[in-house]
Amino acid sequence: MARYIFRRLLQAIPLLFITSVVIFVLLQSAGDPLATLGGRVPPRAEDRERLRRVMGLDQPIATQYLYWLIGNDWVMIDRDGDGEAETPGTRRGVLRGDFGLSSVTRQPAIQIVLNRLPNTLILMVSSEFLIIITALIVGVISAVRQYSLLDNVLTTISFIAFSMPIFLVAFGLMYIFAVKTREWGLPYFPTSGMFDPREGQTFVQVLWHLALPVFTIAIVSIAAYSRFVRSNMLEVINSDYIRTARAKGLHERRILYRHAFKNAALPLVTLIGLDIPFFLAGAIVTETIFAWPGMGRLFIDHLQRLDYSVLMAILMLITVAVIVFQLLTDLVYTWLDPRIRYT
Repeated sequence: MARYIFRRLLQAIPLLFITSVVIFVLLQSAGDPLATLGGRVPPRAEDRERLRRVMGLDQPIATQYLYWLIGNDWVMIDRDGDGEAETPGTRRGVLRGDFGLSSVTRQPAIQIVLNRLPNTLILMVSSEFLIIITALIVGVISAVRQYSLLDNVLTTISFIAFSMPIFLVAFGLMYIFAVKTREWGLPYFPTSGMFDPREGQTFVQVLWHLALPVFTIAIVSIAAYSRFVRSNMLEVINSDYIRTARAKGLHERRILYRHAFKNAALPLVTLIGLDIPFFLAGAIVTETIFAWPGMGRLFIDHLQRLDYSVLMAILMLITVAVIVFQLLTDLVYTWLDPRIRYT
């Protein structure tokens, strides 16, 4: 097992390198970050040129990537041809933990991302917990009561929820549970932020503000997950070893939860392992609509300003999360299915 983990980690190194190159090139071709500086008063031509030199934007894209990767104190450039090397400022590079400064706030990019990460984790963990628990219950019930009235109702609701765009779900929940309930004189949910500034960031306030964003994310995902669970459960409970267990006289509940469910959960683990890293990016649409101060909203805000440092920090964090969670997914396989061994 240890050799397998070590080998996977070694394989992740070239993957991270290739991914970083692709992302860096795509972002560099997205536009000029200096075009958004100065607000309504654009910087003068001489100021733009000075900023371009200071930020290293006047260099070829390969040199800029080396600046980002290993730092410009190791990549010295002779601009004037006088034999004296120059560098645009000083930075240590990503390999030494420096993602650079934000061109918007002039703060360390990694610190900006880490400040928003807890908010996204709150939203992600709450949503994923609700999604998994509800989808498992709905999927198992639908499979056990196949083609019954309850199965048909749950199937219809799932297809309707899955076909709805997430922004429509968000606005629908806001209209019902924030606008209409307020008109009816009932308790209503807030539609923006993490807490009421007058009340402070208390547990109750965060939980109250979390309700609508979590249900917005969960509704669509529950519909997809539950159909996936139902399909896998039907395949498993009709297999030969389940019929053998029934012939031995085992209790139906034990057959379902000890034999059928454990095997049906294997494909679901893959789906969850792929979804969790992208939740780290923040549900961009949901966070934007509900003004939730997480990484998704941070990504949109800095994408509009072409803040390369912050964008690269977010995207590389997602890349690392994908690699780590895929490794964890493979390890969970060995726990769910003893037949799987990694050597």
